[in-house]
Amino acid sequence: MSIKADRWIRKMATEHGMIEPYAESQVRTQDDQRIISYGTSSYGYDVRCADEFKIFTNINSAVVDPKSFDENSFVDVKSDVCIIPPNSFALARTVEYFRIPRSVLTICLGKSTYARCGIIVNVTPLEPEWEGHVTLEFSNTTTLPAKIYANEGVAQMLFLESDEICETSYLDRGGKYQGQTGVTLPRT
Repeated sequence: MSIKADRWIRKMATEHGMIEPYAESQVRTQDDQRIISYGTSSYGYDVRCADEFKIFTNINSAVVDPKSFDENSFVDVKSDVCIIPPNSFALARTVEYFRIPRSVLTICLGKSTYARCGIIVNVTPLEPEWEGHVTLEFSNTTTLPAKIYANEGVAQMLFLESDEICETSYLDRGGKYQGQTGVTLPRT
């Protein structure tokens, strides 16, 4: 990036709608309460988790198969917090809606606050010209229940801008997750 990263993110968010809603600086308190931060950081953007969760459950003895995904594998929860059972997994989505420019690849990393609690955040890269709410994957690697807070920071997006646009974007090839909203399950 030729300009400072935080200014580039601000410009892309405000002039091109890359991130909506967009917090121009790090937000660390809400209603006079400390929260896990979100918003523009030095070289990226910390996203928030929405209040929609799908928590893995084995009560129906379903098999997890990405080619034939059984929605009975999950319990739907809408709440300000999500309790992930020990050694289990949950899906959520970002509050923010993204429109990735054609010259940008976005990588997501978990926040250290959650990593230090044994919670791993996994998101695949956001390809050039992809748009939608990002589906977030949380793994609780501990033997204890783990809590995720809605409307607070959960992961950081890093934006890698090329000096050339890509030859074939996610939009060009009709990617199956283009324009997704809500928590999106596997598609084939």
